[in-house]
Amino acid sequence: MRIIGGNLKGKKILSPTDKSTRPLKDIVRESIFNIIEHSKNEFVNLNSAKVLDLFSGTGSFGIECLSRGAEKVIFFENYTNSIKVLKKNLELLKLNKYSKIIEKDSYNISQSQLNLKNFDLVFIDPPFKDNKINQLIEIIKKMKITSKDTLIIIHRNKRITENISKDIIISKEKNYGLSKIIFGKIS
Repeated sequence: MRIIGGNLKGKKILSPTDKSTRPLKDIVRESIFNIIEHSKNEFVNLNSAKVLDLFSGTGSFGIECLSRGAEKVIFFENYTNSIKVLKKNLELLKLNKYSKIIEKDSYNISQSQLNLKNFDLVFIDPPFKDNKINQLIEIIKKMKITSKDTLIIIHRNKRITENISKDIIISKEKNYGLSKIIFGKIS
């Protein structure tokens, strides 16, 4: 895996050491960033952005945000093998001062851990078999860590039909291979 854009473009990102972690493919990441940097409804100005990366795995999404100018990324991950790779990636790329890793399950997110409000971008990438996405959306809404302009991006398996919470106003859905990417905002 490589960083696709920004000041770290072309730098290598270490991959997971086992099959339990499903990293976001480069082509999917590139498509997401093309959308958020060039579309009208899903636009996010990444310069000085605050990003929340839930189920961050080895950090490819959040690291891409940092490469493109994000001010701060908070990574939530609880799988030990992924955390080791994530820490190594941040260290090798000298991104530790722009990031924070919270070693907990994303469903146990709390305001006191974040120490930030009004994230510009929230990326949610739970395991494909996970079926509690709406519970997480409800938690995010109750914590009031988003504004009307905060973009929520959810990565799901396109083969699974699920009803995403009405707390998310979906503006776009795109399929890439097995991936379905959902763009929206908290209502």
